[in-house]
Amino acid sequence: MDDVVRASLRAVSLGRPLVQTKFIALVLAALSVCVASTPARAESVVPAATELPSTLSLDDALQIFRKRGLDLLIADAATRSAEGDVKIAGAVANPVVSASVGNALTFANTKFGKKDCLANGATCPPWSYDVGISDSAAIEDAISGKRDLRLKVARNALAAAKMARVDAERTIALQVKTTYVQIAQSALALRFAKDIAATQATELQRTRDRFKAGAIHEGDLQRIEVQKLQADEAVDTAQFTLRSARVALAFLLGVRGNVPDFDVDTKVLDYSVPSSLRDATEVGLLRVAFDHRPDLAGLGYLKQQAEAQIALVKRQKFPDVTLGVDYAWGGFGGLSTNGPLQGQAITFSVSAPLPVFYGLEGETRQAQAQYDTNALGQAKTTSQVVNDVTTSMAALASAKSVVERMEGPRREGGGLLQSARGAFEITATQYEKGAASLTDYLDALRTYISTKNDYFNALTNYWTAVFQLEAAVAKDLR
Repeated sequence: MDDVVRASLRAVSLGRPLVQTKFIALVLAALSVCVASTPARAESVVPAATELPSTLSLDDALQIFRKRGLDLLIADAATRSAEGDVKIAGAVANPVVSASVGNALTFANTKFGKKDCLANGATCPPWSYDVGISDSAAIEDAISGKRDLRLKVARNALAAAKMARVDAERTIALQVKTTYVQIAQSALALRFAKDIAATQATELQRTRDRFKAGAIHEGDLQRIEVQKLQADEAVDTAQFTLRSARVALAFLLGVRGNVPDFDVDTKVLDYSVPSSLRDATEVGLLRVAFDHRPDLAGLGYLKQQAEAQIALVKRQKFPDVTLGVDYAWGGFGGLSTNGPLQGQAITFSVSAPLPVFYGLEGETRQAQAQYDTNALGQAKTTSQVVNDVTTSMAALASAKSVVERMEGPRREGGGLLQSARGAFEITATQYEKGAASLTDYLDALRTYISTKNDYFNALTNYWTAVFQLEAAVAKDLR
């Protein structure tokens, strides 16, 4: 800023008397004090890339997401922008300072003019000066309530932005939870696929020995070979599924480099009914959702923002009244007398635009349309909350029924999963003794494999339904 002032002084001082140069220097110095440059932001807002531990728990995943999740950081930036809007809305307009200097073009520097001008010992420069200041309608802005209404609009927008940030955490946390349990399911499925592949490798070797001894024909051997190859293919598929799930979770957690083959706690899939859901009712959960859903609360703030905007537009129809004061002095002119152009004077001014041609009709219509949009959006979101809670409860009840049917009451000997496993083990023993056919053995094996994978899927669906219900009511239910 000092360089700018010096350059301006050099430009204005060329060919001008010293007094004018000093006057302009004073004005520029005052401006240099008022105007301050904003320092550039040196620190980076982008966090360091996330490094995942070798074993990642669900709680750790959620903690990393809340700290380093890029979607949440973007939502935080949007909130800070809304905070800036509040500062802007509440700012008091800066006063406007004006200054001018003029020369009397008709000034005659003659001995007669000097005699008349210097009669009383005064000096007679041909220069006149003027300085003034106006409030930029700041006083009227405060008295009329426009500033308060702007603040109300901005504060409701800020509250809505904060709710949007909370809602982003709600929805993305659901993705983190569901992706985590998918990794756990894939890990169990891979472990099971490897066990089956190992069993089939042993069975294939045993079958080849029996084929060489002439106990079975070549068709049976080939069927066992097909089953072994299918088991190997299942291992490859499970490995790909597990890797894809790991990459998906790493993306949500802000990993921007190589994704390690981290492990997860597969016990997260162990079946249990959260205590808060044992006696939960749809009406009770809906009441919780209406009290906690941030998207619903955010639309309520947006509706209040639109109401304030309508009131602000109505208030803005009153013109912005600007008050000012001006002080002028100096200057002589006239070919014959060199009489003073004007004496020292203080002038007060009032100015305001006249709303003759335009009365903010467009802004009024926009504000009313925005209110209608937010009101309809709030009604739609209310219906969405009902749909989310109802659908999640139905999915939870269905998944719970499937898991319990799979596991079955232990006092009654187990459920579908234990029955399928028992049938396979018995059939495998009978097949080895020649009491069961190869077809019976393969059917029992395929049924067991399918039932086991269905069980993993049922557990994932169950906990996914729990997490969806938590997102629907915006509250931790475990």
